[in-house]
Amino acid sequence: MRRFPPLEPATAPGKSKELLQDILDRRGSVGEMVATMAHSPALLEGYLNLSRAMKRVKLPRDLSEKVSLAVQEWIGCGTCMQAHVEAGRAAGLSEADIALARQGTSTDAREAALIAVAVRVLAEPSSLTDADVAELRAHGWSDRIIAEIVGVVALNILTGAFNLLVGLQPEEHTA
Repeated sequence: MRRFPPLEPATAPGKSKELLQDILDRRGSVGEMVATMAHSPALLEGYLNLSRAMKRVKLPRDLSEKVSLAVQEWIGCGTCMQAHVEAGRAAGLSEADIALARQGTSTDAREAALIAVAVRVLAEPSSLTDADVAELRAHGWSDRIIAEIVGVVALNILTGAFNLLVGLQPEEHTA
Protein backbone atom coordinates (compact mmCIF):
# COMPACT_ATOMS: atom_id res chain seq x y z
CA MET A 1 0.00 0.00 0.00
CA ARG A 2 1.40 3.38 -1.04
CA ARG A 3 1.80 5.68 1.95
CA PHE A 4 3.21 8.68 0.05
CA PRO A 5 2.19 9.85 -3.42
CA PRO A 6 4.81 10.69 -6.04
CA LEU A 7 5.07 14.41 -6.76
CA GLU A 8 5.17 16.36 -9.99
CA PRO A 9 7.62 19.27 -10.26
CA ALA A 10 4.76 21.78 -9.98
CA THR A 11 3.70 20.41 -6.59
CA ALA A 12 7.13 19.57 -5.19
CA PRO A 13 8.51 21.69 -2.33
CA GLY A 14 11.56 23.94 -2.59
CA LYS A 15 14.64 22.52 -4.31
CA SER A 16 12.76 19.31 -5.23
CA LYS A 17 10.86 21.24 -7.89
CA GLU A 18 14.13 22.23 -9.60
CA LEU A 19 15.68 18.77 -9.23
CA LEU A 20 12.64 16.96 -10.67
CA GLN A 21 12.39 19.41 -13.57
CA ASP A 22 16.07 18.92 -14.36
CA ILE A 23 15.60 15.14 -14.48
CA LEU A 24 12.51 15.52 -16.68
CA ASP A 25 14.39 17.82 -19.05
CA ARG A 26 17.34 15.43 -19.34
CA ARG A 27 15.60 12.04 -19.33
CA GLY A 28 11.97 12.74 -20.18
CA SER A 29 10.64 10.99 -17.08
CA VAL A 30 11.16 10.65 -13.36
CA GLY A 31 10.92 7.29 -11.63
CA GLU A 32 8.38 6.72 -8.87
CA MET A 33 10.95 6.50 -6.11
CA VAL A 34 12.61 9.78 -7.10
CA ALA A 35 9.24 11.52 -7.49
CA THR A 36 8.25 10.26 -4.04
CA MET A 37 11.57 11.32 -2.49
CA ALA A 38 10.69 14.84 -3.67
CA HIS A 39 8.62 15.27 -0.49
CA SER A 40 11.99 16.06 1.13
CA PRO A 41 14.27 18.33 -0.90
CA ALA A 42 17.22 17.39 1.33
CA LEU A 43 16.64 13.65 0.90
CA LEU A 44 16.16 13.94 -2.86
CA GLU A 45 19.30 16.03 -3.33
CA GLY A 46 21.33 13.72 -1.09
CA TYR A 47 20.10 10.62 -2.91
CA LEU A 48 20.84 12.10 -6.35
CA ASN A 49 24.34 13.18 -5.29
CA LEU A 50 25.18 9.81 -3.70
CA SER A 51 23.75 7.92 -6.66
CA ARG A 52 25.82 9.95 -9.13
CA ALA A 53 28.95 9.56 -7.02
CA MET A 54 28.55 5.79 -6.72
CA LYS A 55 28.46 5.50 -10.51
CA ARG A 56 32.16 6.45 -10.39
CA VAL A 57 33.28 3.58 -8.15
CA LYS A 58 36.05 1.30 -9.37
CA LEU A 59 34.09 -1.79 -8.35
CA PRO A 60 33.17 -3.75 -11.50
CA ARG A 61 29.48 -3.30 -12.38
CA ASP A 62 28.64 -7.00 -12.15
CA LEU A 63 30.20 -7.21 -8.68
CA SER A 64 28.44 -4.04 -7.56
CA GLU A 65 25.16 -5.69 -8.56
CA LYS A 66 26.09 -8.83 -6.61
CA VAL A 67 26.69 -6.69 -3.53
CA SER A 68 23.38 -4.89 -4.08
CA LEU A 69 21.54 -8.20 -4.45
CA ALA A 70 23.03 -9.50 -1.19
CA VAL A 71 22.17 -6.31 0.66
CA GLN A 72 18.64 -6.03 -0.74
CA GLU A 73 17.95 -9.66 0.15
CA TRP A 74 18.77 -8.74 3.73
CA ILE A 75 16.78 -5.45 3.66
CA GLY A 76 13.75 -7.05 1.98
CA CYS A 77 12.85 -4.36 -0.55
CA GLY A 78 11.08 -6.10 -3.43
CA THR A 79 11.26 -3.03 -5.66
CA CYS A 80 15.02 -2.77 -5.22
CA MET A 81 15.46 -6.51 -5.62
CA GLN A 82 13.63 -6.46 -8.96
CA ALA A 83 15.75 -3.53 -10.13
CA HIS A 84 19.02 -5.21 -9.13
CA VAL A 85 18.05 -8.57 -10.64
CA GLU A 86 17.39 -6.77 -13.94
CA ALA A 87 20.58 -4.71 -13.64
CA GLY A 88 22.55 -7.84 -12.76
CA ARG A 89 21.29 -9.62 -15.86
CA ALA A 90 22.16 -6.55 -17.95
CA ALA A 91 25.67 -6.65 -16.43
CA GLY A 92 26.04 -10.28 -17.53
CA LEU A 93 25.15 -12.18 -14.35
CA SER A 94 23.70 -15.64 -14.80
CA GLU A 95 20.70 -16.87 -12.83
CA ALA A 96 23.13 -18.91 -10.71
CA ASP A 97 25.23 -15.78 -10.02
CA ILE A 98 22.08 -13.92 -8.97
CA ALA A 99 20.93 -16.75 -6.70
CA LEU A 100 24.34 -16.97 -5.01
CA ALA A 101 24.56 -13.20 -4.61
CA ARG A 102 21.15 -13.18 -2.91
CA GLN A 103 22.64 -15.73 -0.49
CA GLY A 104 25.55 -13.36 0.15
CA THR A 105 28.21 -15.29 -1.72
CA SER A 106 29.82 -16.09 -5.06
CA THR A 107 31.63 -19.01 -6.69
CA ASP A 108 34.68 -16.74 -6.80
CA ALA A 109 36.38 -16.69 -3.36
CA ARG A 110 37.68 -13.16 -3.89
CA GLU A 111 34.19 -11.85 -4.66
CA ALA A 112 32.63 -13.93 -1.87
CA ALA A 113 34.93 -12.27 0.68
CA LEU A 114 33.94 -8.79 -0.49
CA ILE A 115 30.22 -9.61 -0.59
CA ALA A 116 30.39 -11.09 2.92
CA VAL A 117 32.00 -7.93 4.27
CA ALA A 118 29.36 -5.81 2.52
CA VAL A 119 26.61 -7.75 4.29
CA ARG A 120 28.42 -7.23 7.60
CA VAL A 121 28.72 -3.50 6.86
CA LEU A 122 24.92 -3.55 6.69
CA ALA A 123 24.06 -5.99 9.46
CA GLU A 124 26.84 -5.74 12.01
CA PRO A 125 29.39 -3.04 11.20
CA SER A 126 30.82 -3.03 14.74
CA SER A 127 32.02 -6.61 14.16
CA LEU A 128 34.45 -5.61 11.41
CA THR A 129 38.09 -5.99 12.40
CA ASP A 130 41.61 -5.39 11.19
CA ALA A 131 41.66 -9.07 10.17
CA ASP A 132 38.65 -8.52 7.88
CA VAL A 133 40.38 -5.65 6.09
CA ALA A 134 43.62 -7.67 5.90
CA GLU A 135 41.72 -10.59 4.37
CA LEU A 136 40.20 -8.34 1.70
CA ARG A 137 43.64 -6.91 0.94
CA ALA A 138 45.04 -10.46 0.73
CA HIS A 139 42.37 -11.17 -1.90
CA GLY A 140 43.78 -8.23 -3.87
CA TRP A 141 41.12 -5.64 -3.08
CA SER A 142 42.42 -2.07 -2.91
CA ASP A 143 41.64 0.29 -0.07
CA ARG A 144 39.58 2.29 -2.55
CA ILE A 145 37.34 -0.70 -3.35
CA ILE A 146 37.06 -1.62 0.33
CA ALA A 147 35.98 1.95 1.16
CA GLU A 148 33.56 2.09 -1.77
CA ILE A 149 31.72 -0.97 -0.48
CA VAL A 150 30.38 1.23 2.33
CA GLY A 151 28.97 3.64 -0.27
CA VAL A 152 27.30 0.84 -2.25
CA VAL A 153 25.75 -0.50 0.96
CA ALA A 154 24.65 2.99 2.07
CA LEU A 155 22.95 3.67 -1.27
CA ASN A 156 21.10 0.36 -0.99
CA ILE A 157 20.03 1.10 2.59
CA LEU A 158 18.74 4.50 1.51
CA THR A 159 16.70 3.20 -1.42
CA GLY A 160 15.47 0.03 0.25
CA ALA A 161 14.45 1.65 3.52
CA PHE A 162 12.78 4.55 1.72
CA ASN A 163 10.77 2.28 -0.56
CA LEU A 164 9.67 0.14 2.38
CA LEU A 165 8.70 3.20 4.46
CA VAL A 166 6.59 4.82 1.73
CA GLY A 167 5.07 1.54 0.57
CA LEU A 168 6.65 1.55 -2.88
CA GLN A 169 6.69 -2.18 -3.60
CA PRO A 170 6.10 -4.24 -6.72
CA GLU A 171 2.48 -4.89 -7.61
CA GLU A 172 1.34 -8.39 -6.77
CA HIS A 173 0.02 -10.06 -9.87
CA THR A 174 -2.86 -12.49 -9.65
CA ALA A 175 -3.53 -15.13 -12.27
